[in-house]
Amino acid sequence: MNLNLADAVTIATAVRAQQVSAVEVAIATLDRITARNPALNCFTTVTTETALADAAKIDRAIASGQDPGVLAGVPFAVKNLFDIAGITTLAGSKINAENPPASRDATAIAKLKQAGAILVGALNMDEYAYGFVTENAHYGATHNPHDTNRIAGGSSGGSAAAVAGGMVPLTLGSDTNGSIRVPAALCGVYGLKPTYGRLSRAGAFLFASSFDHIGTFTRSVRDVAIAFDVLQGWDSRDPVCTQRSPVETLHVTSLQPDNIDGLRIAIAEDYFRTGAEPEALAVVERVAQVLGATQYVTIPEAHRARAAAFIITACEGANLHLANLRSRLEDFDPATRDRFLAGAMIPASWYIQAQRFRRWFRDRVRAIFQHVDLILAPTTPCVAPFIGQQTIQLDGREILVRPHLGLFTQPLSFIGLPVLSVPIARSNGLPLGVQLIAAPYNEGKILQVAAMLEAEGVIAASVVD
Repeated sequence: MNLNLADAVTIATAVRAQQVSAVEVAIATLDRITARNPALNCFTTVTTETALADAAKIDRAIASGQDPGVLAGVPFAVKNLFDIAGITTLAGSKINAENPPASRDATAIAKLKQAGAILVGALNMDEYAYGFVTENAHYGATHNPHDTNRIAGGSSGGSAAAVAGGMVPLTLGSDTNGSIRVPAALCGVYGLKPTYGRLSRAGAFLFASSFDHIGTFTRSVRDVAIAFDVLQGWDSRDPVCTQRSPVETLHVTSLQPDNIDGLRIAIAEDYFRTGAEPEALAVVERVAQVLGATQYVTIPEAHRARAAAFIITACEGANLHLANLRSRLEDFDPATRDRFLAGAMIPASWYIQAQRFRRWFRDRVRAIFQHVDLILAPTTPCVAPFIGQQTIQLDGREILVRPHLGLFTQPLSFIGLPVLSVPIARSNGLPLGVQLIAAPYNEGKILQVAAMLEAEGVIAASVVD
């Protein structure tokens, strides 16, 4: 078994069968991090001692006949905005580095540990999750494993690159306007943004509370499902966490391809078919062809949804950091600082109008899902730009890189829809992703379609050995 390429289910199965010990997996993972991280700059903290101790506990549990959990011995890492007991939560910032260590693990970390997974560290990100590039002024840029001259995407860039770079099979990230889906697409891995409120954010440093989701990066559809199943459940520590009963999704990944026959699948047109490189649109058509999807739908006023998302996130983010903007302005990453300052000056009437539009937009999109079960759209308008690249040429226009990588993700997180960015299997060329979009709480339908596409060889994680 090549641990650099194996998915979480493969590793857990081998550990449970005692074909390999959890300690052996942990040691191999830590060695891989030591070898690969200098080139990629994914990890800001490596939890060597606790990882080895937790792995030894898993091995003792197995030896004594106890159930070690469905993710027994699986190494995982988290975006450094998740609280790790005993470690200061950076959230990609210089300012937070002065805070005391966290007193307890974030709920998501605790759930994964309870399932037997082994935490090996924290991962680089855009400061305060405000960006799509993970070019951090304090902790450096994270490099794309497929071309280290290019960005990994953001703001969860370290999370995506660690999976694509063969260091860990599972990571946690957060998604406000596309911060899971964009790096997943650019690095060639699976990135799930569940329904808003579906997974607990307790113990995660928030950016914009009315947008923020947590989710996962993985190497297979079944890993998306098993991690989602483990992470579900109401949490009193997160006021927006849904009280809906958890649903099991892992079983849908083993269904036969004909099980999607009853699903109504459409392609997003208009806004989602402009402003992108032809290859980014072509991969959507490729997926649609395999699925037999010929229907097109228009998501109305998507461009206004994106504009409103900019306003609301800027306002909410600036408000959260207002005290430090007043007293410690020079300690912010300049790229983050300037956008927070702009957000602090947005009139309240704009914010209110954006929220009113949000309700209108949500109702219109929900009406679309009365007639379709799943919508396809590109994840990013292009492949990963170069590190330091300021502009890109798209649709005959020169536009800024940082804001436009979220062109196709922002209108969807604006109303909390569940979305999985799936990596398109490409024999040559840099990674690209396609978004599988469903109505709220329909993650199972997304995974059902993704499993079929994976079985057909249309989608597959691209991991650098």
